[in-house]
Amino acid sequence: MPSIPDDPNVEALISRLAGPLTPPAQEAFRHAAEDALTRVPCWGEGAVYRAVSVLQRAFFEPPDDYRAAWDISQELHASKLTKLAPIGADDCRAAGQVHLRLVTR
Repeated sequence: MPSIPDDPNVEALISRLAGPLTPPAQEAFRHAAEDALTRVPCWGEGAVYRAVSVLQRAFFEPPDDYRAAWDISQELHASKLTKLAPIGADDCRAAGQVHLRLVTR
C-alpha cells in the first residue's frame, strides 16, 4: 500500500474538513481520507479535494432539532446578554429613520 506524502496542504485540508464532525466521526473520517488518498492516481489540489470532500459528507451528522433551534434565551447560566436591557434603539428601524431625516434636511 503506497503511503501518503507528508504534504502539509493535504493535512490542512483533512483537518479543515474534519472540523465540523463529531469527535468519533473525525477519527473515522481521517482514516477514510488517508485511505482514499492512497488511491488517487494523479495528485493535484482539485483531485485531492474531490476525493476527500465526498467522504466528509458521508461522515457528517446534522445537528438535532434542539441544537439547531438553540437561542441565547435557552442558556442555562446567567449572562449579561440575557440579564441586561438591550442597548441601542428600541426598534431597529428607528435608527434608519433618524438617519433618513438627517440626510434629507
